[in-house]
Amino acid sequence: MEDCFPGYRVEIVEASIMMSPVRPHHNETIRRVWNILEAQLSADWGFTSDVAFVFDGDTELCPDLAVIPAAAVAENRSAYDPDLIELVVEVVSPGSVRRDYEIKPRLYAARGIANYLVFDPYKAHCVTLWHPTAEGYQGRDTLPYGKDITLETGLGTLTIATGELPRDTSAPER
Repeated sequence: MEDCFPGYRVEIVEASIMMSPVRPHHNETIRRVWNILEAQLSADWGFTSDVAFVFDGDTELCPDLAVIPAAAVAENRSAYDPDLIELVVEVVSPGSVRRDYEIKPRLYAARGIANYLVFDPYKAHCVTLWHPTAEGYQGRDTLPYGKDITLETGLGTLTIATGELPRDTSAPER
């Protein structure tokens, strides 16, 4: 579907088709975080980006970055079960603010995804969410870019340096 709308990312969220414009900062953030995490994880773990995870008949999310077993990635499927996700990353785009900060945390937590990271190049910070319950994530920290993020995960302790992540100061205030 994304080939039909160049420059937009398309997902189905709670039975609605959602299109978000993406900018170079978006993909550069994904690439850098992917590289940082890949250097710390064993070959047992792999990555997907913008690949569908079917939550139910009304919700099919395409995380900016998801860490799942490498064997699942090797299957090269167009859609996966969200129960495979060990860590999920979203990068805020101008059209995804509400989904990334409000809707997706609820959906990811309800599915038991242990760690959710929101990188926001417009506010130059990262929000880390952990301890998922049916009501949402019980743990939440907001860290400004420039500080290292250290996560205790089922994958081990992971550190993400944020000092070199792209910032977009041209975005309107929100």
